Amino acid sequence: MRRMIRIGNAGGYWGDDLSALKRQLTGGKLDYITIDFLAEITMSILQQQQNRNPELGYAGDFLGQLEECLPLIVEKNVRVITNAGGINPIGLGKKIRTLAKKMGYDMKVGVVYGDDIVDSLPELEKAGEKFTNMETGENFDVARDKVTTANIYFGADPVVKALDEGCQIIVTGRVTDTGITLAPMIHEFGWAFDDWDKISAGIIAGHIIECGTQGAGGNITDWEDVPSFHNMGYPIIEMSKDGTFVVTKHKKTGGLVNEKSVKEQLLYEMGDPNRYLAPDGVARFDTIQLTDLGKDRVRISGIKGEPRPETLKISMAYNDGFKASGSILVCGPDVEKKAAAISDAFWHRLNTKFDATHTSLVGTGSIWPKSTGITKPNEALLRFGVRDKDKSKVHEFGMLLPALILSGPSGMAVTGGRPKPSQVVAYWPALIDRNLVLPKVTILPTSGRQKNFTIKPPVVNLENKAPKPAPLTRKIKITGKTKKVSLRTLAYARSGDKGDTCNVGVLARTPEIHQWLIGYLTAAKVKRFFDGIVLGKVTRHEMPNLHALNFLLEETLGGGGTVSLMLDPQGKTLSQALLEMEVNVPIRLLKVL
Repeated sequence: MRRMIRIGNAGGYWGDDLSALKRQLTGGKLDYITIDFLAEITMSILQQQQNRNPELGYAGDFLGQLEECLPLIVEKNVRVITNAGGINPIGLGKKIRTLAKKMGYDMKVGVVYGDDIVDSLPELEKAGEKFTNMETGENFDVARDKVTTANIYFGADPVVKALDEGCQIIVTGRVTDTGITLAPMIHEFGWAFDDWDKISAGIIAGHIIECGTQGAGGNITDWEDVPSFHNMGYPIIEMSKDGTFVVTKHKKTGGLVNEKSVKEQLLYEMGDPNRYLAPDGVARFDTIQLTDLGKDRVRISGIKGEPRPETLKISMAYNDGFKASGSILVCGPDVEKKAAAISDAFWHRLNTKFDATHTSLVGTGSIWPKSTGITKPNEALLRFGVRDKDKSKVHEFGMLLPALILSGPSGMAVTGGRPKPSQVVAYWPALIDRNLVLPKVTILPTSGRQKNFTIKPPVVNLENKAPKPAPLTRKIKITGKTKKVSLRTLAYARSGDKGDTCNVGVLARTPEIHQWLIGYLTAAKVKRFFDGIVLGKVTRHEMPNLHALNFLLEETLGGGGTVSLMLDPQGKTLSQALLEMEVNVPIRLLKVL
């Protein structure tokens, strides 16, 4: 039994750098490589793909990667795990087996499936499942007749079975990105499924590397600290049997792994840090301890966990009307004044009521709150968007937009032609009893007989022995002369989406600044700063172990995901907006920076 394994990530979403797999294989020693292809919208795209061709429904890009990299995978004895199977993992598994046979390799391909329950929804409702929207509380009646995909988020256990059966390539349907990273640890170290501390360490390790280079210096606030963005290194976890691990990347690659870069990724798409829910357990982010070892190495220890939830999350997609967006280039002096006149004329002329509309002046700070201050450019894109159940109304919007350029102020041009209606595929998250739907595993050897398994939930002890959450840090009033600076001087930040809620994690640059921010940077102050953007409540969570505050900004993303008409529907830019807040800080705190 090994005492340490190296797991590298080679992709954070479908559309990431396809050369990453080869670069991870050639950059240094790895035991496992995981690749995340699936987002909520991806499943709907794959469903449409399969509707046109029943043999499709998976991320075909992975086949191209394997055709190039399979010799290296075999030579280096690396095992690859990916959720590229989408809604047709069996189809992808068979394609991989055919490819391996053609290339002369004797190996086992594992397929994890059973997550697709779209055809079972009526039966499950009869069994008592309500499928209430877990984010909005809406009744399932809103979406029931329009659902196109419904997939359970499985955890690590079916992947562990495929590893135990000796599979070198494993493709899955809807297995969580943390689950595909945790599975090799359970397989290699023999961790019990109810060793909640170790399970949680694996979940947190998976969270750090699941988004590709974002866990190795991509998107960090202090981007000028990154030596090079060329040949960006993808993150690697060196996991020890005791559940402690090191985050690193291959040598001679771009990017950066240090305490700040890892902390930012830890807070990405974070809710309550005391309860990070995954199918395999509840990870306690408030217990994480980081040690910067230098040379692109950060050690993580001290993680505590709690028993897994008795429900699993379902990701459903349903057709929810149509949308379109288009832009007008506005140039010359008084751009904002011109844009206001153009916008007024356009909406007056259209004279149609839509389910939702959106107007923004891109290039003038329109996606940020007004409290950051607005620049005075001499060119900008005036962007319009609409959403409605009636396709003809959305079509009318697209026909009228180009007509603006001959009937308004000077210096206008249409970019991109007439906007066309596109189908809105909305997201519906719900919960289900984990015992009602069981994952399945099929082993496809290139020689020998196929094996099939149904994976029952492992028997676990659900007694919670985890310590209570750490008490909130005592507010310390630091007095003395003050100076007005931007929040960026005192902190760095990362933001991401959770449906229509944006999370903004703020990380203090020193422990003393963190203590001061606890008293200064309140939820109410953040709400006021984002006036006009945050329409719901703001909740603050403290993370003293990371010297961090995590804010949840509800009703901020225009419905979120594919429903939103906003230019930044994932809230990626809002952390950088918050860092522009001007604060009066005691001068003595600035002396330690």
